[in-house]
Amino acid sequence: MRESVSYAIHDGIAVVTIDSPPVNAMDQTMRAGLKKTFIALRGQSEVKAIVLACVGKTFVAGADIKEFDTGIAEPGYHEVLRLIEDSAVPVVAAVHGTALGGGVEITLACHYRVAHAGARFGLPELSLGIIPGAGGTQRLPRAVALEVALDMMLTGKPLAAGKALEAGLVDAVTEGEIVPAAIGFARELVQKGAGPRRTREQAVKGAAQAGELLTAKRAQMAKTMRNRLAPLALIDAVQAAVTLDFDQGLQVESSLSAQLEQATEARALRHLFYAEREVRKIPGLARDIAPRAVARVGIVGSGTMGGGIAMCCVNAAIPVTLVDATQQNLERGLATIRKNYQRSVERGSLKAEQMEQRLALITPSLDFGALAQADLIIEAVFENLTLKKEIFAKLDAVAKPGAILGTNTSTLDIDEIAAVTRRPQDVIGLHFFSPANVMQLLEIVQAGRTAPDVVVTALELAKRIKKTGVVAKVCYGFIGNRMMDPYGREAERCVLEGATPAEVDSALEQWGMAMGILAVYDMAGVDIGHLTRLERAHLLPKDPSFYRPSAMLCERGWIGQKAGRGYYRYDGAERNRTPDPEVIAMLADEARRLDIPQRHPDATEIQQRCLYAMINEGALLLEEGIALRASDIDVVYTAGYGFPRYRGGPMFYADTLGLKTVYEGILAFQKTLDPQYWQPAPLLKKLALSGSSFAQWQAEQTK
Repeated sequence: MRESVSYAIHDGIAVVTIDSPPVNAMDQTMRAGLKKTFIALRGQSEVKAIVLACVGKTFVAGADIKEFDTGIAEPGYHEVLRLIEDSAVPVVAAVHGTALGGGVEITLACHYRVAHAGARFGLPELSLGIIPGAGGTQRLPRAVALEVALDMMLTGKPLAAGKALEAGLVDAVTEGEIVPAAIGFARELVQKGAGPRRTREQAVKGAAQAGELLTAKRAQMAKTMRNRLAPLALIDAVQAAVTLDFDQGLQVESSLSAQLEQATEARALRHLFYAEREVRKIPGLARDIAPRAVARVGIVGSGTMGGGIAMCCVNAAIPVTLVDATQQNLERGLATIRKNYQRSVERGSLKAEQMEQRLALITPSLDFGALAQADLIIEAVFENLTLKKEIFAKLDAVAKPGAILGTNTSTLDIDEIAAVTRRPQDVIGLHFFSPANVMQLLEIVQAGRTAPDVVVTALELAKRIKKTGVVAKVCYGFIGNRMMDPYGREAERCVLEGATPAEVDSALEQWGMAMGILAVYDMAGVDIGHLTRLERAHLLPKDPSFYRPSAMLCERGWIGQKAGRGYYRYDGAERNRTPDPEVIAMLADEARRLDIPQRHPDATEIQQRCLYAMINEGALLLEEGIALRASDIDVVYTAGYGFPRYRGGPMFYADTLGLKTVYEGILAFQKTLDPQYWQPAPLLKKLALSGSSFAQWQAEQTK
């Protein structure tokens, strides 16, 4: 059995090598190997210095996340890192690839650091609801300026090797092979007689200004990371580094770290970490199914969605043929794409030549025949079933055999769309979210006759264009928009009951949603949902209040930001949303006409009604098999709908509340509100009454 840690001595320099693929995670086996190795090197007088390096594509890229649930087995992080730091001879970290989390903490326990020019150093623990718990909050402010240390830990953004050199985190950067460079650096230390330089023995850099800086960071985190525990705990730990000696500070860090690891926030974020990896596992699909080759993508429609999808493809170096009905549309679409890239160039995140290379991959055309060589064609036109059917009939006639035909519909019946082709097995839903070049989610909708290799190809495409692909089955709205329907229904009903749009949105934003739903409607266009409801009028509830506020706004042409007003006004150059007294009065008048009681729901009621309605619909989706897993729903909502990651998604959040609480809440609303909307889903009722959870139900389904 291969050892995950080994060493060899080269003319007095011991090279300790970590080899634990794929990312050299700092699990128990590695820690044990490091402990054994550094103890073994203690008594070897010929060893004058030690180089700590990793094989593979990266340095140590984090901890073993499973241990946060199972418990950290001996030897622990602190024991091993103290052993490295206590070395009587200099220890030089040879860093290549990415040093993340525990990887950075290992380098801080080393006495010196040499990095390859392409290396990056990052502490992303907050993204998992925890803090650097292996001494990172205590050692980093002693290695670099306090403000740099705080920014690294609070933002999680990795520091490139050059910037790390400027900050003092590394001592040298090399363009050449990292291990020989680190050995050379170690030899120089020996020749100069330089001994160990223990990070823990250094003073915090910038301690004199710490009070003002920490106060400012607390205020910033309270605003930008509302409802979060970990950011403020991290600042507490750093404050301990400033005010206490190293060992006392380490005790504070350890105590805070242990509390956070089992808090709901960290459990929610770990849940999503695993859930995002689970989405690619599709029940019933054989593992040996190969994806179809996608060398060129065709896109029909050069508007906001089509242009954004084109950018996703060319960003991944996939050539695109972009087709539209008029030259004017094409020119407008290409101008928008160029403008979007130009912003990236101005920000410095993209080079001008890269922009031109990407634009050169887009071939515009007015001819459907230009799509004949595309391996995948994505229709991205207006949400109208008749129009989409017409386009798919044309695509069926020009697309080559084996080409995949995707529709970007957000609500429509893909089985109906597929039925107009002679190749329904090649048809799939590819629901991108606006703006497509930014939003992470891709809802992959498997129609009734979609071939298995088409689903696999869609999942591979999602990975290739850096999207999170989640598979759903066909129903109105699929996963995301179907659950959004009752969520929005309750928000609109609340404004008819006397809450203002600002009160509704504020309640949802205070709870953690990225944007209140009424503001979302204004941003997307109030008319989008309204026109869909008009098409489905025969399927909607017999309730004159159902989405009545949106209908009234559309009747007046107040369709959101693009019209300058919707639920809010958007005046001035900044176009910030401001309350509209005219809209509030209009809604009050309509409530009187419809004889709707003015309950004036408070923030708690607004939150519960919107979220319980969403959760209940999610339970129905699980029963119907539209969503494959409860965790898939959570990924959809956190990746595409602004649901706060620290709450884990709607189904995880329901589990944290307790399904009995949700069930009883629905029954209570059944008595006080319209009972046609407040019927507990059978699955929710069953799990609530048996004391179970969506997580337990999911585990039972996958046994």
